[in-house]
Amino acid sequence: MVLDRQLGDGDGASLIAYLRKRRPNVPIVILSARGSANDRVEGLNLGADDYLPKPFVINELVARLRAVLRRPSQVTSKPLSPGNLAFDLNRGEVFVAGERLDLPRREYLVLESLMRRAGRTVRRNLLEEEVYGSDDEIQSNSLEAHISRLRCKLADAGASVIIHPVRGVGYLLKLT
Repeated sequence: MVLDRQLGDGDGASLIAYLRKRRPNVPIVILSARGSANDRVEGLNLGADDYLPKPFVINELVARLRAVLRRPSQVTSKPLSPGNLAFDLNRGEVFVAGERLDLPRREYLVLESLMRRAGRTVRRNLLEEEVYGSDDEIQSNSLEAHISRLRCKLADAGASVIIHPVRGVGYLLKLT
């Protein structure tokens, strides 16, 4: 969540405690014209994960958002488990019918992105953003190659899910 301190009806930082109670592991980055050291310390002490004073360069905001999203959550997440597939986000492990499935990093990231949105179409560009770094050169069929290998591994392991292409849009993880 990107939060400004100077909202029309009050200080946006006052929302942090409320947000933390309802969604404890949502990352919060404050953007604010209030950029003194005291303001930044106050925002961080109230529970923000990062604080970026205005004006800022958009590349710095993007880099900070990526950094916040890379941090492990302080709260334990429940495993994602459509069908007989279980994805333990805390340990970074995938299981099919109780058996561990070892995956290379990028296939793991593809599966994580699809499992977080199981039953919904995930746009190709979003998958690419979550699987590849900003400096990675992405070949035109790299994502398809990872998905193809992942499909084979899931099928060989007897997973009760399939990765379905949605032509011109992206991919969908659904139960078989």
